[in-house]
Amino acid sequence: MRGGSQSQLLRCSDGNYYVVKFPNNPQGLAILANELLAGRLAALLGLPVPNGRVIQVSRALIAETEEMRVELRCGSVPLKPGLCFGSQVPTCLIGGNILPQPIYDFLPRTELPRVENLSDFASMLVFDKWTGNSDSRQAIFARSADRRSYKAWMVDQGHCFGGKRWKFSDVARDGLSVDLAVYAAIHDFSIFRPCLVQLEEKVNGFLLHSIADDIPPEWYPGHKRSLQRLLERLDQRREMVEKLVRNTCSAFPRVLPNWRGCVAANGNSFGTTEKNLPYRRAGSWEATPLDALWQPASLPVCRLTSPEPM
Repeated sequence: MRGGSQSQLLRCSDGNYYVVKFPNNPQGLAILANELLAGRLAALLGLPVPNGRVIQVSRALIAETEEMRVELRCGSVPLKPGLCFGSQVPTCLIGGNILPQPIYDFLPRTELPRVENLSDFASMLVFDKWTGNSDSRQAIFARSADRRSYKAWMVDQGHCFGGKRWKFSDVARDGLSVDLAVYAAIHDFSIFRPCLVQLEEKVNGFLLHSIADDIPPEWYPGHKRSLQRLLERLDQRREMVEKLVRNTCSAFPRVLPNWRGCVAANGNSFGTTEKNLPYRRAGSWEATPLDALWQPASLPVCRLTSPEPM
């Protein structure tokens, strides 16, 4: 598939399709940890991200499937089996069958008014500033079964937390969508406020560490302390998110053509609350792995291993 991680489309043992990234992808092993952690955090804030799962891909499946290879500097090599990250493909019921929805990387600007959740791009900018996404905001658009509307899904969280470096650079341009037309409906800062409030009310240090417990240790070998520091920094960064968003709006006025004015802030206007509410992991995630299968018609099947939200 397209993209720097050279992911594969696989059907898994739950009957769903997943875009799967492998341990030996060209972007690095930490990308898998980033995808799982960022995806869980975005879902917690109510953002439209695909369901992320840990996928068990067998050695036999890779050996029997010629297409399951990756292009590295040393040449083409087989993908590495084991625990991989899978992003579930949006599906719909057609003729009694669960099939992937028609998906588009970009939409003509004339079609954007038919995107039912276009305002989520503003909330995702808040999230990307908090998590230090060092890439542009990636999204796909899934067309409804009746062809009347689209839903935007925010994908590719691998470059959150500064990518494989786990270092925040906070470049103003980072996190913005390549298609700036998605921000045309933003008129003032109030559209960012709900996500900022969610970030303050739902996130705390205890929760961050609880979610990180679901990351397979194989995805950050020898870097447990680095992961702990990342989580601590994420908790601290909640206080500076509003400033980062305002500074981006001020630095790129053409991004928001209908903006009524934005002045850089010195910090969070409503402070930080530390609730330390327990993250309810017991019974809230499915612990059974999913097996990988294959693509439509000849899709290798994989086993799901990761927890899934209820």
